[in-house]
Amino acid sequence: MRICVLGAGAIGGLLAARLARSGEQVSLLARGESLSVIGSHGLRLVEPDGSSVVAKELAVSDDLSAFGPQDLVILALKAHQIGAVADRLGVLYHSDTVVMPLQNGVPWWFFQRFPGRFSGHRLHTLDPDGAIEAHIPPDRIVASIAYPAAERRAPGVVCLIEGDRFPVGELDGQRSERATDIAHTLTAAGFKSRVLTDIRAHLWIKAWGNLAFNPISALTGATLAEICRFPATRSLARQMMLEATEIATKLGLELRLSVEQRIEGAEKVGDHKTSMLQDVEAGQTLEVEPLIGSFIELGQLTGTATPATETVYALVSLLNDRITTRK
Repeated sequence: MRICVLGAGAIGGLLAARLARSGEQVSLLARGESLSVIGSHGLRLVEPDGSSVVAKELAVSDDLSAFGPQDLVILALKAHQIGAVADRLGVLYHSDTVVMPLQNGVPWWFFQRFPGRFSGHRLHTLDPDGAIEAHIPPDRIVASIAYPAAERRAPGVVCLIEGDRFPVGELDGQRSERATDIAHTLTAAGFKSRVLTDIRAHLWIKAWGNLAFNPISALTGATLAEICRFPATRSLARQMMLEATEIATKLGLELRLSVEQRIEGAEKVGDHKTSMLQDVEAGQTLEVEPLIGSFIELGQLTGTATPATETVYALVSLLNDRITTRK
């Protein structure tokens, strides 16, 4: 399979390295020092046990037109980075090219092919002018959820902390041949992947954690375990997640975990720095809207009060403003 991974960060690097090592024809969009290092020395993946592999069997460039049409395009960019490349994705498409987004939080495609109320509604916090939807048609999308905790330790070096699940699913819930093929490809690369018929409900459970733990960690510098073990921040995370639960209920999503089970799962990950905390430490723009702002918009859409979420949103928005102003 011809696979192009956009983004050489933690999740993009993990996928590109494993897929290339498994024999897939992988192209990787990278920039700056990452482009130079990977082009010269390959992409190094450090496994949880400390062992490492170097993937040299991949093409790397900062120009999408260098890759040609692909069978699968994996969007491993931050959500706020997609708009800048969306109009160039056409050079990667043939008639059956599939796009697999892997963003944290609520995705821009959430209401596309949605089997219920608000079908077709565009989330303005994520795709304000419709540019992303225009260049990534819903019929090209097979959704996925990135469960692994990973870190980009240096340009061209990615460390897997724990986890190996990348489930996939069609937006309309069908068990399609193309989704099954992608799941098999991911499984052959050493991941656990299966086809879900309710991808949004599973995504919501992941987004629960992104909603609460990412901004709290960014504001405090605390790891997942520290947030969960400190009573006040554990309570705040719980309150934010309960607000999101009410929204999910109004949208007709059936969640298979309780809030407390989700918090306990995060605590078990241990002293892992969330992606937003990693961005704070690197001085990078934060994913405020997809992780937090989108829930506020969904609250307004469904008539759900979100006071705790709005308070944290205000604080982390100021933090993001200070970071971007200094850049």
